[in-house]
Amino acid sequence: MAKTKKADKKKADAEGRKLIAQHKKARHDYEILDTWECGVVLTGTEVKSLRQGRASLVDGFGQIDAGEVWLHNAHIPEYAQGTWTNHSARRKRKLLMHRSEIDKLIGKLQETGLTLVPLSLYFLNGRVKVEIALARGKKEYDKRQTLREKQDRRESDRAMSAARRRQRS
Repeated sequence: MAKTKKADKKKADAEGRKLIAQHKKARHDYEILDTWECGVVLTGTEVKSLRQGRASLVDGFGQIDAGEVWLHNAHIPEYAQGTWTNHSARRKRKLLMHRSEIDKLIGKLQETGLTLVPLSLYFLNGRVKVEIALARGKKEYDKRQTLREKQDRRESDRAMSAARRRQRS
C-alpha cells in the first residue's frame, strides 16, 4: 500500500497537482455517483491563503443558481497579511464548468436526494481546481456495510500477501 501512495504522489507532482484540502468524510457519508473538475473564481487574497495550505471543505456544498454553479460554505480563512481588500471566509464562490456539463448536472439534480459535494481542492498547474461530486446521502446501515466491505478487502489482501511471502521462502 505504501508503494502505491508514493507512486501516486510522484504522479501528482509530475502533473503539477498540489492538494490543498480534502473532504475525507464525504466518501463515508455519501454515495458518489459522478465527479467533475471545476475551476473556481477567487480573489487574490483567497489564492494567497490557499497557497499557505489553509482551507476546509467540511460544510461545503454546491448549488445551481440561474444556470451557474456556486460553491457555498467552503472555508478559506482570511489572508494574514491582507488589508481592507481581504475576503470573507465563507462567501459563495462561482465554479467554472462547460455549459453542457451544467445542463447535464441540472437534469441530474432534479432527482430527489441528490446533492453536490466538494471532494477536494487543489492546485493544478498553478490554477485552483475543485473536484465536486454528485452524491446521494447514505443511511447508517449503508455506512456500516461499506466499512465491513473495506475491512474484508483489507483482510483478504493481508492473507494473500502472507501467502505470497510464505511461497517465496
